[in-house]
Amino acid sequence: MTEISPPVPKTEALDFPLHAVGFEYDLLSPEKLTGHLTVTETSCQPFKVLHGGVTALIAEGMASMGAYIASGFHRIAGVQLSTNHIRAARLGELVQIEATPIQKGKTIQVWEVQLWKADPSTSGAKKIALVSTSRVTLLSNLPSSKEMKGFEDIVKQYAKL
Repeated sequence: MTEISPPVPKTEALDFPLHAVGFEYDLLSPEKLTGHLTVTETSCQPFKVLHGGVTALIAEGMASMGAYIASGFHRIAGVQLSTNHIRAARLGELVQIEATPIQKGKTIQVWEVQLWKADPSTSGAKKIALVSTSRVTLLSNLPSSKEMKGFEDIVKQYAKL
């Protein structure tokens, strides 16, 4: 009898570095991407707060994926990333992330990526607190190699087109 391997988690199949820090995609579309991350030792700096480099990794990864989908699955290249850290996300906290396009041009795309957490100072924890905001500028519509067709097929399995 042949052993059946369990399916690869969505984020691991799409972006292994994001998966390695504990990030998981929830929604992928040309208009919005969402995901979440529980802050763990892997994603923390020594002060037990979310590492700024992890924030930048998530921002660039999500914006690149969004631009890739929005461009019709053409190769993307990041050219600029700017991140503002507003407040800390501490070890054990759940962080929600959303990426949305500001400009989806034929050759240049600009995406905004925001990280949010529940604010414990509010009653009912329904209000959320901004952790960071990033703006990512990307070149789009670059030529893709034939090897990228397999990746395109994987993305299409998970994206809401």
